[in-house]
Amino acid sequence: MSENENAIVLNGVHKWFGDFHVLRDINLTVSQGERVVICGPSGSGKSTVVRCINSLEKHQKGEIIVDGTKLTHTRKSVAQIRSEVGMVFQQFNLFPHLTVLENLTLGPIKARGLSPADANERAMRYLERVHIPEQAQKKPGQLSGGQQQRVAIARSLCMEPKIMLFDEPTSALDPEMISEVLDVMVELAEEGMTMIVVTHEMGFARKAANTMVFMDNGEIVETGTPDVFFDAPKTDRCRRFLQQILQH
Repeated sequence: MSENENAIVLNGVHKWFGDFHVLRDINLTVSQGERVVICGPSGSGKSTVVRCINSLEKHQKGEIIVDGTKLTHTRKSVAQIRSEVGMVFQQFNLFPHLTVLENLTLGPIKARGLSPADANERAMRYLERVHIPEQAQKKPGQLSGGQQQRVAIARSLCMEPKIMLFDEPTSALDPEMISEVLDVMVELAEEGMTMIVVTHEMGFARKAANTMVFMDNGEIVETGTPDVFFDAPKTDRCRRFLQQILQH
């Protein structure tokens, strides 16, 4: 991908769940190396946007282009896009019967064709990057929630994606564990990883985002730089949301 190319483009994307119109005419362009934070009230469609980008949900109208590949929901286009995109969820989705190291090496061996030795070396490199190499031989159940989420981030990084999607990655964590996960995400942002993050963590957003996106009722209501977004929001809806969330 050349320096100027867009990592992700959504043009006029619509999505329905039955009669419920969950995404309404979503237009969003994310440049390579850009970090976008999507926020908004519950049920505003934030998570559905990132799930559509990774084809975990099918959009019914409009187009989604990821790293130059148009998402058509054919097996080939989905596989191509997922090979470039890492995803971290609210739940850690680790295999409980495998060690941390085995969780990390499974994808590179099966999907990328790495030898076990190369996969182990890569896994240890990314465990160091998320600051828990000493946990490699433990099972997920022996770790704290914050450690498990850092393992989940390392597992995504082991596939060496160009783009990372985070769907409320700290919402299932105890408050004292949130910062250890956000610190790792800030480091990734500072290294230039292209990221879309759905989160209510506004401190993280101010520190790590280039672009803020505010959604409500399935629509993008407002976008802007963090400075403008937090200090001079343009819409009443956004102002009200920020007042509520920043009081907590």
